[in-house]
Amino acid sequence: MEAKGKILIVDDNEDVLFALNLLLEPYVEKVKVTTQPSRIEHFMKTFEPDVILLDMNFRRDAISGQEGFDCLEQILKLDPQAVVLFMTAYADTEKAVRAIKAGAIDFIPKPWEKEKMLATLSSAVKLRRSRCEVKQLKERVEALSGQDDELPEMIGQSEAMQGVFRTIRKLSETDANILILGENGTGKDLVARSLRFFSPRREKSFVTIDLGSIPETLFESELFGYEKGAFTDARKSKAGRMEVASGGTLFLDEIGNLSLPMQSKLLTAIEKRQISRLGSTSVIPIDVRFICATNANIRQIVDDGSFRQDLLYRINTIEIHIPPLRERGEDVLLLADYFLQRFCHKYKKQINGLNREAKQKLMRYHWPGNVRELQHAIERAVIMSESSMLKADCFMLQPQAEKKSPLGEIFNLEELERKAIERAMKHCAGNQSQAAELLGITRYALYRKIEKWGL
Repeated sequence: MEAKGKILIVDDNEDVLFALNLLLEPYVEKVKVTTQPSRIEHFMKTFEPDVILLDMNFRRDAISGQEGFDCLEQILKLDPQAVVLFMTAYADTEKAVRAIKAGAIDFIPKPWEKEKMLATLSSAVKLRRSRCEVKQLKERVEALSGQDDELPEMIGQSEAMQGVFRTIRKLSETDANILILGENGTGKDLVARSLRFFSPRREKSFVTIDLGSIPETLFESELFGYEKGAFTDARKSKAGRMEVASGGTLFLDEIGNLSLPMQSKLLTAIEKRQISRLGSTSVIPIDVRFICATNANIRQIVDDGSFRQDLLYRINTIEIHIPPLRERGEDVLLLADYFLQRFCHKYKKQINGLNREAKQKLMRYHWPGNVRELQHAIERAVIMSESSMLKADCFMLQPQAEKKSPLGEIFNLEELERKAIERAMKHCAGNQSQAAELLGITRYALYRKIEKWGL
């Protein structure tokens, strides 16, 4: 008998219990015995057996096996993954078929044959471990996926964001690998979750891994998993993220941080659609859709030799560029209102909105941290505010310098626009109609820009 394990034996005959205990003790980790079916629940909670050997009849002269079926039902309610072997001196084909249908994995007649008993128990222990591993993998997927059954809430009316939404809709029926590009804080993870939500793999697992937060020494074990004993601390086997994601979607965030040796291994896995755990020579087939993201200039690091061009071709069947917040116009105010409602609810505050000066301050700010920075700014303002409206002084934003060339010239388009409006208004002594004509825009457009810049 190869597999060790913990065995619980339930039988009304003490001689049977003694004989089985004597037989199995050299081959298993531990054995517990009881003559009382009412003690099964206690042993399942305290002993946690891998296999339960269960007699079918507990009353003298009983031969129907109903008592065993009642116990089996109780066991499977306590643990649907339980592995139960029936034992009886009154074996027949009808009972065997019924036992298997009821959830038992095998049927052992009395008296038993030693070798067959040991072989059956060894297979049962392996089955138990396999069931436990599957359960752990499912729990791992659920933990990694979070609330991925819900459509991520993405907000934006700007043309730049509408283009992103159109691309996501076009990809709704495809399995293509996607590369998402954008600065930190622009919402690349939300785009990835939206792509998965609208994909044919929506009901399958969605596994994420932030390659920017994992030490290089752990990349391989996280991606591909490892076998027990593969390295010093590998006390048990563990499935990697790619194995767990098989059948579903794997989101590799900050893929630009992947080292060249790991890029090579990832490329091989994508091309061959198979992986090997650390410490194993056997291959595991995978079926994974890859969504990758990076804030790096991916083509620049390809030119620099830090990223493989052939891997880039594999992961960017389609590219999606997420615009920075500073290029999204009044999406800033839409997002501010959204975060305001969320944090008012979270902190149980009654704040009715942002006043005009606050809105102008948010619109003028460059938002180097993008949506994430705006979210934190709104949360901080809600926490600190003591009034019914958020004011400009509620926002402690970082001072921003004008972007100039080495010769001192300003090239930032928004800053150039603001200065042009200031000069036109000064030249026309505040007359908006004349200033609009001078600028080549309508009076209404000028009014909107004056409101935007707080001029």
